[in-house]
Parts: sequence; structure tokens; C-alpha cells
Amino acid sequence: MSRVLRLGASRIAFEVRSYFRQGDSVFFTFLFPVMILLIFAVAFDAQTFGPPGDEVDAAQFYLPAMLAAGVLLSGLQNMSIDIAMERSDGTLKRLGGTPLSPVSYFIGKLGQVLVTGFLQSVLLIVVAAVFFGVPLPTDPERWLTFAWVFLLGVTTCAILGIGLSALPRTGRSATGVVIPIVLLLQFISGVYINFAALPEWLQNVASVFPLKWLAQGFRSVFLPEGFAAAEPSGSWDHPLILLVTGLWLVVGLAVVRVTFRWIRKDA
Repeated sequence: MSRVLRLGASRIAFEVRSYFRQGDSVFFTFLFPVMILLIFAVAFDAQTFGPPGDEVDAAQFYLPAMLAAGVLLSGLQNMSIDIAMERSDGTLKRLGGTPLSPVSYFIGKLGQVLVTGFLQSVLLIVVAAVFFGVPLPTDPERWLTFAWVFLLGVTTCAILGIGLSALPRTGRSATGVVIPIVLLLQFISGVYINFAALPEWLQNVASVFPLKWLAQGFRSVFLPEGFAAAEPSGSWDHPLILLVTGLWLVVGLAVVRVTFRWIRKDA
């Protein structure tokens, strides 16, 4: 076990370096939510959001959504495309012939997502606070909520991304398979569109998936309490966020256990 953990730790450093050497990955997963936050904050600068007495500007309103989108992009999108590419170009086949175990490989991937996702979240919060004056929480309990929502969300999305990587038949088709799924989830989960403005049936569909709950969890950290009334149940529902996201983590682990192979069976 110590050898597995040691190899996994060394893979984390390797994966993080490899990630930041890929300009397209850095732009479309790491910097993309920051750019969208900047665009929305500038485009809707004259508008306010929220109930009377608890109005916030566009930067504060969209910060939780961009944090949730960043978790999804860093975890699900990045993992699924990256592993599909590694399977297609023979990297996984070569790794399968080395002493590296799948557990060490997954530790490296999960560690990379945790590191890059954390740096991305810090960058988003700093940009919102420094450039747009978004007030940050002073209550330690809110930051504790942020910590568990982030850790649970990024782990769940990464595991689901590893499972989704088995769907594309080739690395070349991975972006065409994964990106539409990611975009659809963002549009129905309250990332780009105010969740309360969506039809009830679409809210119910989005509630099946974890992204809606992650966005709600981040809203509970960075938005005034008055915004809780706009949620479908009229509250932040932290236990339900934990339950739904935790169930998806279990589902993702089961899918990875069944589907992950160093080499595709139909290759």
C-alpha cells in the first residue's frame, strides 16, 4: 500500500505539470470560468439580482455558478477527455505494462483535479473580490460549507469523468461526446441562466444531476440568506446536496470499477 501511495503522489506532480503544459486545456477548463465571470460582470454591470433588501451585482450573483462550472470542467470534462486521449494514443497501454497500478493512476488524476480545481476557485474568488468588490463571507461556517461542497464536488466530478472516458470510442471523438453533455448540464443547472427562471419540469430534470446541487451549495456560501427563498424548497438544503452528490460519487465509483481498462476490449 505504501508503494501504491508513493507512486500515486509522484503521479500528482507529473499530472499537474502536464496539465499546465497543455494550452488548450488551461484555456477551456482553467481560465474559461474566469473569462465568463468577467464577461457577465461587465455585460450586466447595471443590473442587480435578488429579492428587495438583498440585491447583489452581477459579479456576486454569477460567482457561485462559475465556481460550480469550474468544478465540472476541471473534473468531469478534463478527466473524461484526457483519459480518452491517453487510451487512444497508447499511453494507458504503456502504463498497463509498468508496475503502476490503477489505484496509483487514479490518485494522480484525482490529485491533479484537486490542485487545479482549488487554484481555479482561488483565482475566481480573488478576481471577483479585487476587480468587482464582491464581499467575501466572514462567517467561518460558510467557509466550512465551501470546503466540503468543493471537495465533494470536485471528487465526484473527477470520478464521473473517469467513468465517462469509456464512452468515446476514440480520443479524436472525445470532445464531440463530452462537451455537449457538459454544456447541457450547465444550461439546465443554473450556471448561465437563473435557476429560478427555468420551467419547473426542467428544474426537476436538473435536480437529478449533481451540478445543480453544487451550484446551490456555492450560492449558500456567497449569496445573502434571502436568496434561499428562491430555491425550489425555499432553503439551501445542505443535507440534500450532500446526499445527491454522494450518491453520484458512489455511482461513479461503480462505473469506473466496471468500465476502466488499460486497453479497450473493442480496440
